[in-house]
Amino acid sequence: MAWSAEAAEPGAASSPPLAALDDVGGSTPGQSLPPPIPYTVFSKWQKRYLTYLLGYLCLASSLTATIYFPLISLLAQQYHTSVQAINLTITLYIVFQGLAPSFWSPLSDILGRRPVFLGTFAVYTAASLGLAFSDRSYVALALLRAAQSIGGSAVLSISYGVVADVSTHAERGSMLGPMLASGNLGPCLGPVIGGGAILASGQPRWCFWVLVIFGGVAVSLVGWTFPETRRTVVGNGAVPAEGIWRTWWAVSVQCLRRRRGRSATSGTVEKKDGDGKRQEATLASNGDADEKGAAHHQPGPDPDDVNACASGRGKLAIPNPFSSLRLIFFWDTFLILFLAASPYAVWYLVQTSIPVIYGRVPGGYGFNDLYVGLCYLAGGSGVIAGGVIAGRLMDWNYRHVARRAGFPTDGQAYHNIRDFPIEEARSRGSITILLVSVCAIVGFGWAVQRKVHPAVPLILQCYIGAKCTVLHQVFSALLVDIFPDKTGTAAASNNITRCALSAAVVAALQPLVSAMGRAWFFTLVALLDGGLCVMSVLILRRWGKAWRHKRKM
Repeated sequence: MAWSAEAAEPGAASSPPLAALDDVGGSTPGQSLPPPIPYTVFSKWQKRYLTYLLGYLCLASSLTATIYFPLISLLAQQYHTSVQAINLTITLYIVFQGLAPSFWSPLSDILGRRPVFLGTFAVYTAASLGLAFSDRSYVALALLRAAQSIGGSAVLSISYGVVADVSTHAERGSMLGPMLASGNLGPCLGPVIGGGAILASGQPRWCFWVLVIFGGVAVSLVGWTFPETRRTVVGNGAVPAEGIWRTWWAVSVQCLRRRRGRSATSGTVEKKDGDGKRQEATLASNGDADEKGAAHHQPGPDPDDVNACASGRGKLAIPNPFSSLRLIFFWDTFLILFLAASPYAVWYLVQTSIPVIYGRVPGGYGFNDLYVGLCYLAGGSGVIAGGVIAGRLMDWNYRHVARRAGFPTDGQAYHNIRDFPIEEARSRGSITILLVSVCAIVGFGWAVQRKVHPAVPLILQCYIGAKCTVLHQVFSALLVDIFPDKTGTAAASNNITRCALSAAVVAALQPLVSAMGRAWFFTLVALLDGGLCVMSVLILRRWGKAWRHKRKM
């Protein structure tokens, strides 16, 4: 394994100045200091694998939500109910999408990432299997969709915690960008799979079988290859995991080695047993003597050592689901949550409008279901590009601000966030992006209102998708940065805020479009999104660091 040399745990004290090194721990000029504790022992290639594995897992929420949209009319016929009743199952899905991470994400901070991933994907796969077989009961449809949401909606917030576990602030962009770009394939693939299934078979169950396969593969990948990363469980990765926190691959290898060891030593164990016991007794007595002689010279655990308190096992405790709501009431986190939720809500609004804009409805372009599904690809390509751009932009901005503030620019160096202007680093360039996006959203509204060539709104969808992805990822990363010890809780708070704001704007979509028209509706959305976000960025840069220092959480 290639060992990476990064700095200490989040929340730990920053390294002392070079001039003071001789005074640390009472060392003398002729005495060498112990090497610094690396932030993580995960190699570059292990981090890269985790990045793309998390990208696949993050498909769960978006793929499950968007694959359902083309099925609405068909499900209404199959379950002998109205379209409005099927829309209620979408509302139910969104409600649990906002609530479930409030339980799962804090639990992952306590118990560990790996057991929670296994549990959530087991629930998700079982619910998808139930939907594949259920085709009569509307109540079963609603309950199983809720179970799907409970199992799949916490993946993103837990994944943010994994990234914080294994990467420093300076290199998180390089992990978050590809991870979220891969996860954002869901809005592209979901409508195409759903629309294709309708045209090919006329049966919605095939879409649910796709989700069963997806969930089964996710459980297998997590079980066999995903290592525990939570720093309270395995430290920086150097503490061996135990029990369910170990991968199935590691357990299988250990069992195989034990079996081979028994067969190789079965003939000699009896001979050495007596000598071994006498040797253990001698070592134990010598150890007791050494402990008595050196009792007053044993140093306590290093407070900077992240591995000192890690036992290889998490703790099973019922988390407080309301802990994530507390973050909303701090001024700095309130602004960050709004800055992360607003672009997400705008993009959800555009996604929800696509079937009406391009479909066979009055005022639409008249495309069939498959072509409407293909219209999602334009925005999806922007979302994927935005994920890659966001990752590189975050790392570049971080190095720029660190260099200007006199901090080391090495990506493996950990900076104490209390002293680092992290708000400035993450929000750098966001005002320009917001001002350009106002023009793009206004142009999109007027283009679909006047029914210009569909290439125009599709190109604007691409930019809006990229813009919303960049801003959402940047401020989501900032939220995790300022809560290094509660990354899961912070990400769950982000999830609640974005889902609540998205549900509110989607609920207002149809009444406002009917009253104002699409052109003026999207003009209003652009002005509110751009104006409020620019004000929030300016306030956050001015007072964010001071508010963060006053906060006791």
